[in-house]
Order: sequence, then structure tokens, then C-alpha cells
Amino acid sequence: MSRSEDKGGALAPKSSTKSDIDLFLGAAAKLPAPAATARGKLIFALDATMSRQSTWDLAQTLQTKMFATAAAHGGLEVQLVYYRGFGECKASRFMTGGQGLAGLMTQIAVRAGQTQIEKVLRHVLDETRKNPVRALVFVGDAMEEQFDALAAVAGDLGLLGVKAFLFQEGRDRTAEQAFRHIALLTGGAYATFDSSAPERLVALLSAVAAYAAGGRRALEFEARARGAAAADLLLAQLR
Repeated sequence: MSRSEDKGGALAPKSSTKSDIDLFLGAAAKLPAPAATARGKLIFALDATMSRQSTWDLAQTLQTKMFATAAAHGGLEVQLVYYRGFGECKASRFMTGGQGLAGLMTQIAVRAGQTQIEKVLRHVLDETRKNPVRALVFVGDAMEEQFDALAAVAGDLGLLGVKAFLFQEGRDRTAEQAFRHIALLTGGAYATFDSSAPERLVALLSAVAAYAAGGRRALEFEARARGAAAADLLLAQLR
């Protein structure tokens, strides 16, 4: 993976014209959709570097709500992916219950290090080529890598029909630009949250769980029938 030596060396995203992205997304939309499975597949990726302790603790408590929402739309298989330290990036098996996922997360401690977002994206690409993954959720607060490398893999994910939902804690400008662009290239969505107000992240993860389990119709149901503002926010960006 290509990455900068430190945060100061992170490259800011290059601008892409709206017409370029529209053409790309138009081409991606013409490709066959991923084959349907009994349950939707979602990869839940988290930055577990030292700055993420509070959000990691919060994420452990959100599994039950996410799986409960998905159950109403056909169920969900979730794989946890996390990175920490300098080079450690691991993935769990796919799980169908929040208890198993939360239990696994309690065994993992955060550790100082650099971001490894490209590894996460490449992992999702590999998993999707084996069995279709409908959505990626990434929760983080920084980006310390070469933007062009991330954009290239995000484009491949978009062509395979994987929607990336990137949720940023804080207001780091480099991270925001990168996260927004990855979401755009995959036809997914971007949003911010504050760990001191956990309801926002709960709502966002529940909305994505609905989408991963039942597709756009499930997300539209959450927005219409349940009045979920988070679902509306994601729908406004979803391509």
C-alpha cells in the first residue's frame, strides 16, 4: 500500500469534474447487479488506531440495533474489518448476530498507528469477487495515504456495485475530501457524526443495515414509514 510517512505528508484529493464522475457512475449503473443472496452482506470497517478509543467503545454497543433493523428486511451478514498499529489489518468471518460481533470487538484493543484505508478497500474488492457484498461501512477520522490509490480501488468497487458509506468523526479536511470522493465513486454516501452524540451514528448504521439487507427499497421504507432522517440523508446521495 502506498502511504505517506506522516499526517503532514498526506496528499489532498485531486479534483474531478462532475461530468467525469457522472459518466463513470452511468457506466457502472449499466453493469449487472450483484447476484441476490439469502441475506445481504455488509463489511463493517473501523479505524482502531489510538485516537479511536471512544468511537470503538461506542461501536461495540450498536450491533443489536443494526441487526434488528436488517432483520426486518431479510437479514444481514456482517464482517468486521479493522486496522491498527503499523501494518495490522484483519477481518473476521461473516456473522449473522450482533452478540457475536460485539463480543469480538471487546477482545480488540486500539493501538497507535497510521491509516490503512487502501487495504480495507482492496479487501472488500477481493470479498466481492468471491461473493457479492452490497455495502461497505467505514468509520474513521483521518486519511494518511495516497489519494489516487484509494480512488482507483473505489472506482473498481463502484463497477462491482458495492456502495461505500463513509462516516467521519471530527472535521479533518483531508479525510473529509477523501471520504466524500470514495462515497461518490461507489455511488454511496458520506456523513459526519460526533461520538458525544451517539444517536447520530446509531441512526446512520441502522440505515445502512437496512440498505445492505433489502436494497434501496428497504432504505426508502425506513425513510418513509419510520421517518428516519438518516435514511433520507443517505438516499439523497445514493446513486
